[in-house]
Amino acid sequence: MTPAAIDGGDNSTVRLGRDNEPQPDVLLRQDRKAGGKSIIDADGYIEGSPELIVEIAASTASNDLGDKLRSYRRNGVQEYIVWQVFEEKIDWFYLDNDEYVDLSTDTDGITRSQVFPGLWLDKKALIESNMQQVIDTLQQGLSSKEHQTFVNQIRSLD
Repeated sequence: MTPAAIDGGDNSTVRLGRDNEPQPDVLLRQDRKAGGKSIIDADGYIEGSPELIVEIAASTASNDLGDKLRSYRRNGVQEYIVWQVFEEKIDWFYLDNDEYVDLSTDTDGITRSQVFPGLWLDKKALIESNMQQVIDTLQQGLSSKEHQTFVNQIRSLD
């Protein structure tokens, strides 16, 4: 179960600035009371930086790994995932000292979010369309002690 302070969306307009309103394919955000940097404004748009953004890049990979990456980094998006469909590659970056660094895959083949404990991804399974393995990995993450601790911390803010 996800606490109310965590929200997700797809193709949502994100207002990062006056002339910067991307529509990422997927995002996860924390409410400000949970330490997040974004709000839902009066118009129903996300204003500020979500904690995690995902772009699925086919013909847009150069933009997603160029201008968008720089914009998301500059605006403090903590984690940025780019699934390069044609290249059969998934890059997962996290923000470290205002620079994006590759989030490494563990020896068991799992990439684990630094911002959302328990958000685990088997990139190889996703690329190979092995959705059962992707779901199983995610379920393992959501069942982990680190995820339960995270949920409890967020719920204590309500």
